[in-house]
Amino acid sequence: MTRPAGHHPLVEPVETIQQDEKRDTRMPKNKSHSGAGKRFRVTGTGKILREKAGKRHNLEKKASKVTRRMTGTVEVAKADVPRAKKMLGL
Repeated sequence: MTRPAGHHPLVEPVETIQQDEKRDTRMPKNKSHSGAGKRFRVTGTGKILREKAGKRHNLEKKASKVTRRMTGTVEVAKADVPRAKKMLGL
């Protein structure tokens, strides 16, 4: 079997060595979760806030007392804070 001219299996071409030197060795940047950015807000003290759930639709069926209770923001549960921070890129 014949090889292409100037090609030897044990000798690496000069072009390959130069490409290896140019390769970027930095780690890739982490991207934050785009959906998390819309759902969470970080306070000045570092707490993570979220909106209360259940106030998107079917409000006619729910009592006024229930819909009033669903207004506003609350702090994210302690168990969910690490996951929320990771998604936000903090």
